[in-house]
Amino acid sequence: MAADELPEDQRLKDLSPKSYEHPADRAATAALQQIPMMDTVVRKLIEFGERSIQQQLLAGAVRLGPDQLPEIWASHRAALARLDIDFVPDLYMWQMPFTNAMAIGSKKPMVVLNSGAVSLFDEHEMRTVLGHEAGHILSDHLLYRTALLILLQIGVRPLMRLPFFAGPVSATGRTMLVAGLVLAVMILPIITAVSREVFRQTPKLHEEAALALGATRWEMIRMAVLPFGRSGVVSGAMLGLGRALGETMAVAIVLSVSGAVTVNLVSSGNPSTIAANIALQFPESSGLAVNALIASGLVLFVITLLVNAAARAIVNRRREFSGAN
Repeated sequence: MAADELPEDQRLKDLSPKSYEHPADRAATAALQQIPMMDTVVRKLIEFGERSIQQQLLAGAVRLGPDQLPEIWASHRAALARLDIDFVPDLYMWQMPFTNAMAIGSKKPMVVLNSGAVSLFDEHEMRTVLGHEAGHILSDHLLYRTALLILLQIGVRPLMRLPFFAGPVSATGRTMLVAGLVLAVMILPIITAVSREVFRQTPKLHEEAALALGATRWEMIRMAVLPFGRSGVVSGAMLGLGRALGETMAVAIVLSVSGAVTVNLVSSGNPSTIAANIALQFPESSGLAVNALIASGLVLFVITLLVNAAARAIVNRRREFSGAN
């Protein structure tokens, strides 16, 4: 259905975005607009990077129209007409297995469809998706979304030169980077608990002396508490590392193991940890494979023992400076 074929009773004349925007959405947009010079900075940023995004789409995507997937193009025009948008943004489709779409651009908005959405959705579902993106255009969400994409490109592109983020990026997200983030969250309570107890052992005389000499509260913390607890923070981090070394199920569930040895943190080819490898392989192993798994478990035990011993040694270095003494 083309835009000029849409019945008049289906056009939402002079539709205000406030009639369908969520209150939290309006509050967030208002908060961004209240930041001094925010719109000016964002628009200058978009002028700097919007053209590069358009060139990437022209190079790696298919522009839809009356001759390229005309039924989707008709649904796109119908969604715009229904929301009473008087211009027709360009419509692109790129090769992406996820079912998603987005509207980007400020001076010249455009809608981008993933090929996964085009192959999976029927006509009514596709109209719903296109209507959703038309709502973003009418609400002027594209200003901040485009600025975010440009910032991500500026920040991610230098990282992709490093072997740790060289890609190709895994489509499932089950990578070493995600597994590392999960382990970091799991060991955070151990590190914070140890650090808190060490900071609490700072001698009161040290704190009171710093305050008596005219130090502010932050200066007292910086000059008396943090130096005293530095070794405790290090030991807590090493204890957390020992906890992460022995973690099994979190890594086995999150990580998509391929057996390859690589330093790429975002690719789909991931090595397994010793603990997860034992948990996954032991039930189906026999003979020499069992011996290899037992030997790897012994290696893991030795590594964990060394980490804990190093943490204990660091803690003992500060024992004579405890508050009791």
